[in-house]
Amino acid sequence: MPISLRQITSGERAIVTAVTAEGDVGRRLREMGLSPGTEIKILGRAPLKDPVSIRLKNYTLTLRNNEADFVMVEKVED
Repeated sequence: MPISLRQITSGERAIVTAVTAEGDVGRRLREMGLSPGTEIKILGRAPLKDPVSIRLKNYTLTLRNNEADFVMVEKVED
């Protein structure tokens, strides 16, 4: 069952299932590599839980929570 990237905790892995944002925000998220089928790992969160740092395709990306809400994922069980 897909959930928002914001709901994944540090150390967990997930697969992107969809980017629900429209317009420029959606295009920018997809251009950063957050396309369906991409595996990501949550590296950590700032002390106030925003932003979130993720690892994908051999680079680290930092997203604000309001951006992470548009990225739907499914957890990968180890």
